[in-house]
Amino acid sequence: MTSSVLHLWQGEWVDGTEAGRRLTGLSDSAGRVLARPLPTEVVLDACAAVAGDLADPASNLYGRLAGHLPDGEAAPVLAELAAALTRQALERKLRRELGGLRPERLTRPDARETVYEAWAPVGLLVHIAPSNAAAVAPLSVVEGLLAGNLNVLKTSSADTDLAPELLAALGAADATGLIAERVVVLRFSSSRRDWLEALCGQADAIAVWGGEDAVRAVGELAPSGCRVVEWGHRISFAYLTRGAAADDTLLDALAEDVCRFEQQACSSPQVVYLDTDDAEELFAVAGRFAERLSKVSDARPAPLPGAAEQAEITTVQQLARLEQHLGLTRVFAARDGSWRVLADTRPALDASPLHRSVWVKPLPRNAVTATLRPMRRYLQTAAVAGGRADVAELSRALFAAGVTRVTPVGSMLDGYDGEPHDGVYALQRYSRRVGVRAPGSDFGAVACLDDLVAPPVLPPAPDAPLLGKEGVQRALATLDARHAHLYFRSGGSTGAPALSVFTCDDYDNQMRAAAHGLLAAGFDPARDRAANLFYCGGMYGSFISFFSILERLGATQIPMAAGPDHTVVAEALVAHGVDTVFGMPSYLWQLFHAEADRLRAYGGVRTVFYGGEHFTAEQRRVLHEEFGVETIRSAAYGSTDLGPLGYQCTACEGSVHHVLTELHTLEILDPLEDRPVTPGEPGRLVFTTRTRSGQRLERYEIGDLGRAVPGPCACGSHVPRLELLGRYGDVVRVGTYFVNYRRVLRAAQERLAYHGEVQLLIAPGAGRERLTVRLDEQYAGDAAAAREVLIAEIPELASAEAEGLLDLSVETTPRESFERTATSGKLRTVIDLR
Repeated sequence: MTSSVLHLWQGEWVDGTEAGRRLTGLSDSAGRVLARPLPTEVVLDACAAVAGDLADPASNLYGRLAGHLPDGEAAPVLAELAAALTRQALERKLRRELGGLRPERLTRPDARETVYEAWAPVGLLVHIAPSNAAAVAPLSVVEGLLAGNLNVLKTSSADTDLAPELLAALGAADATGLIAERVVVLRFSSSRRDWLEALCGQADAIAVWGGEDAVRAVGELAPSGCRVVEWGHRISFAYLTRGAAADDTLLDALAEDVCRFEQQACSSPQVVYLDTDDAEELFAVAGRFAERLSKVSDARPAPLPGAAEQAEITTVQQLARLEQHLGLTRVFAARDGSWRVLADTRPALDASPLHRSVWVKPLPRNAVTATLRPMRRYLQTAAVAGGRADVAELSRALFAAGVTRVTPVGSMLDGYDGEPHDGVYALQRYSRRVGVRAPGSDFGAVACLDDLVAPPVLPPAPDAPLLGKEGVQRALATLDARHAHLYFRSGGSTGAPALSVFTCDDYDNQMRAAAHGLLAAGFDPARDRAANLFYCGGMYGSFISFFSILERLGATQIPMAAGPDHTVVAEALVAHGVDTVFGMPSYLWQLFHAEADRLRAYGGVRTVFYGGEHFTAEQRRVLHEEFGVETIRSAAYGSTDLGPLGYQCTACEGSVHHVLTELHTLEILDPLEDRPVTPGEPGRLVFTTRTRSGQRLERYEIGDLGRAVPGPCACGSHVPRLELLGRYGDVVRVGTYFVNYRRVLRAAQERLAYHGEVQLLIAPGAGRERLTVRLDEQYAGDAAAAREVLIAEIPELASAEAEGLLDLSVETTPRESFERTATSGKLRTVIDLR
């Protein structure tokens, strides 16, 4: 090793002397680093930033990395890396391999049990990279990072700085420093035994690429209990039915697979099998394939193989020519030696000398498994061409033989996000499955153990302009159809209904997060019997969402939905022993009053979970005292645009909620200026959703007011809390004065002991505006007395009347006459008719 070689060590470039010194203490360093969890979201954010640079040929990173690649390879290799590091690709990989976007969190796989499981890092993970695949080394480290490991990458002394520079950029893209401290890249020859022994001797797992000799050598250095993950050499082939072999277009596609990467990839075809045992048919197809390979090869100039490779090619080809005299083989080769097709009547699998060298062999389908199984340790990809039944039948036979991957002809080297590699998921090989069994009496309302330890590590809000509803609706016009699976429409309680679009993965992720929130709220899916009484239909999401939430919890649910026939609903609650109801306060209030006698006599509804609105203090008192309801709690704080935003734990009172930080980042901005408020002060709530594939709403003004709640929560969770303080629409300008709906509501409750609903109607008049305060006649007393109380309690109303700008009236009316939104059933608190 020369002193000029620099190594990347946890964000620093160090020389060989310093790297050697640090190498002896690598295990101790691992203990310190692994004590700090690495959220997968940190890795996703950094990878997305680097992917953007790799996709931009004008970026500095692209230019630096391109300089480490041979002419003609820079564009495809960097494009491959950019595609692999996108958020969409890595999120799909996480879902496929580890079951979700936050696999490191200790959550309950079965919500009915207080058993917590997570994927934990295996520890100190050493990657011994190949020298013939530039993208493999950095991508293996990214997989190790997604699993939370401390990663040490060993590259050859002859390798370029492509991998260390890319991984250094990844660390630089992470403001937390958690990625940089988990990456070490050492460039040295495998002949440097002292370094290799020190590296492998401290490893908890070793991922090694190479042949049997390389894997065996590493296995000898691995300590007892160390997991050795072998990514050895593999052989791949194509299998053609008779009908497929007659298709020249298909043979052209097969020739393309042969010429791509000069058969250097494990998934490149080295053999073409035909579903026949007829030698003449075999030779005829081989001749036709040679013609197609010649055409494709001529269009793709082949690089010259090295001396050793050329010697092997010549040897294999000459032996095949000699066996032609025995009738065993036939050789078809280019005059310039750029390609060769070797037809052989013996079906046993033979490795090709590569560089556009292909065996063509017979293999009747009834002999596939028996013939190939002796080579099962080396088999990887089989491209199968035939009818649908052929593909299904042959896939099963090939899997039994040891093949791990079946593809169409022409795409053997292509893959998909989250695809298994050599029959296993890499992220699972780089992880451990861990579990905690906790007593149900203490942990029933704990959805995630991590929330009891420390506040979540969250990325900062993006540097972007604020976004409103209009901007969201405009963006839908250009949303890619791949990101538009589920369409929901808002209830329109504060304006025209708005459309929101989700992917199925977005929706599933949000419903699982909301389900965790419901556990924290005290819902017990093992015992509670729930009735879903949210409104349904018209693309409104509440009923569907809570159906999904309860389903993911494995809960017993009665999916009734809110209906106008209160008798039918109440009878169902009694008949099915429902003890927990979910719904809008407006609807539930109507239901309890319309069926008061039946529900009082039943007395079985112990818990009410509500959403979309709030119960007043007086309404809560009535439900507790008259109907025996023990718990009234928010089911979720959310919106159609963003999905679930917060949840109440068993210690949250009033409108206080924990923020669903695994989905969103919250900012609280000054009511008048676009700047953060002082902690604890009220302001506008601005959310950035971080887990949406298509509609990634950044700095979205939801229209709510709130404040951060300081200090730890009594439930023990460190997840941030906020107190909701109403909506912008609660303040309305009437008679030139600003009137707050909540002040009107509070005055009625406190001064009149009123516990019904309140609705404001504003209408134009001849010379002055008219404000009507509508009260529920069941709970309201004299309307004139109520008017005098409001005038006395709200100075703005008195001033507007005194100045001749406003006519104020109070009317008492049946609750059925209150106006509500058609889809959600929410009370329209302010109706502006001007």
